[in-house]
Order: sequence, then C-alpha cells, then structure tokens
Amino acid sequence: MNENLQIRTFKKTGHIEVICGSMFSGKTEELIRRIRRAEIARQRVIVFKPKIDDRYSEFEIVSHNEQSYPSVVVEDASEIPEKSFDVEVIGIDEAQFFDNNLIQICQNLADSGRRVIVAGLDQDYRAMPFEPMPQLLSVAEYITKTLAVCVVCGAPANRTQRNSDSENKILVGAKDHYEARCRLHHVINSEKFTETI
Repeated sequence: MNENLQIRTFKKTGHIEVICGSMFSGKTEELIRRIRRAEIARQRVIVFKPKIDDRYSEFEIVSHNEQSYPSVVVEDASEIPEKSFDVEVIGIDEAQFFDNNLIQICQNLADSGRRVIVAGLDQDYRAMPFEPMPQLLSVAEYITKTLAVCVVCGAPANRTQRNSDSENKILVGAKDHYEARCRLHHVINSEKFTETI
C-alpha cells in the first residue's frame, strides 16, 4: 500500500437554507418541493410549523395554491430538536412566527450534520425586517428570495400589503387580510390603497 495515500473521512456537513419573500411568493411551495426531493433521495425528513398558523390545516403546511405536506405542530422552536433526532432533513415553515431562539436551534441542527430548510416572511406588513429572519439569513449557507406579483401593476412584488385596520405585528391571515405589492404600490398606513398611477 502506498504510504503517501491518505484516506480522509469527513463528517457529513449540515447547512441552513432560507427561503424568504413576501406573502403569495411561493415560499411554502418551494419548501414542499425541496422536502419531496429529499424523500425521493430516501432521506429521512420532518417538517415543523408553529401552532399559531392554522389557516389552511392544523397538521399540514399548505401553500396558497393548495399544495400540502404533513407537519408537526410546535408551540415553541425549542421543541424542534427533541422531535427531529433521527432525521436528516428538517423543514420549518412560517419561521417569522417563532422567536429568536430559532436561530441557535437551526445552527445546532446544522452543526450536527442536518440539512435545515427554513421558510418565512423576511419583511412584515410595514416592509420592516421580520425577526428572526434577518439573523437566519446571515447564518444560512443558501438563500432563496421569492417574489410574488403585484396585484396593482403586475410587477415583481417583494412586499406584503395589509388590507385590514389591525396594527398588530402578527395577524395570521391570507387573501382576507393581505396582498402582494411592489415597492411603488406598497402603502404603509392602514388606510385603503388608492391608485397613484
């Protein structure tokens, strides 16, 4: 045997992937697509969603175009590690509904060799960074920014327009409360949008 031949073994490297964008931009659809591809590769997967998000289904993540995938509902991100000890790929939907402990949890899971795929809004309805997404974006190895279509002009939309009077940062809803808007047509105040063209 050649003494100069060295066989190197590497620990399987984990990583964090973040899928972010406005509402109606296909974030959950992309998460489901990646999870299904991991299943095709015979990887063990699990998907989590926050308990607060019960818009379409209690025990599935569901995209706005009605694609779905079974999920485990958690009250807090601290429940994720104990429920994912024997899986290789971990999906987390609606990350903006978790608190900042999600950042370290994702880091720990990736450090242990797992692929962590996180989807969520990167901006709130005021177009301000939506915690904990900015920090997740900074530690992720892979980032996908999805764009919707502005309902006013048809341009690419990266903002979420709230069409209700609530000023709470978190208001769970879909088309009943929100629209996708471009930078030009996004209105921050709670008054009804009036066309400016």
